[in-house]
Amino acid sequence: MSMRRTTKTRRAMTAVTATAALALVLAGCGDDGGEEPGIEGSSMASAPAGTSSAEDKGQPQQEDTAAGENVDRDVKLAEAQGQGGLVLVINEVKRDSGGFLTVQGEVTNQGDRARTTSSWSGSEVNIVNKNPNSVAGATLVDRAGKKRYYVLRDTDSRCLCTTAITSLAPGKTAPIFMQFPAPPEGTTEVDFNLPTFATTSLKISG
Repeated sequence: MSMRRTTKTRRAMTAVTATAALALVLAGCGDDGGEEPGIEGSSMASAPAGTSSAEDKGQPQQEDTAAGENVDRDVKLAEAQGQGGLVLVINEVKRDSGGFLTVQGEVTNQGDRARTTSSWSGSEVNIVNKNPNSVAGATLVDRAGKKRYYVLRDTDSRCLCTTAITSLAPGKTAPIFMQFPAPPEGTTEVDFNLPTFATTSLKISG
């Protein structure tokens, strides 16, 4: 009698696991991350199924909330002015294996008082709640391809980007990174925007 119950339990658990796995795969599928740049309130792209394989490809995960250690901080690809003396410098824009585009840089407070970072998460309530004080609100626009790309996130709306950034005191710097779906190989330049900062043009390497 106990053996029958054990067998039935195992079969039920197997079925539930398979169903959950299928649901995650379906939830991860979506468009390639964009709408026409001129449209406000465009739909948010969910992280593609490939996001779940980022662990196997050595890509940054939710727990990795700091920018890469091997980024050359002396390289300045672009600079954007923000509010209250904040300055954003982009150090690297690189295609990664698996169809990702990683943007890394740093934000420095050149003002005379501390600045909060809460606006950088964007305006979507669910994204903000799951990624407090993050750079999840960043976007890329491929003007030639008329596509807008959002920071990748998993099925729980956790972004592949720097999170939990504390307020910046005068003279302090915060390193940041974020991953997007990679634009087509023919796209070599995109417009980058982080909320409260001016839009800047980035050239893609790799």
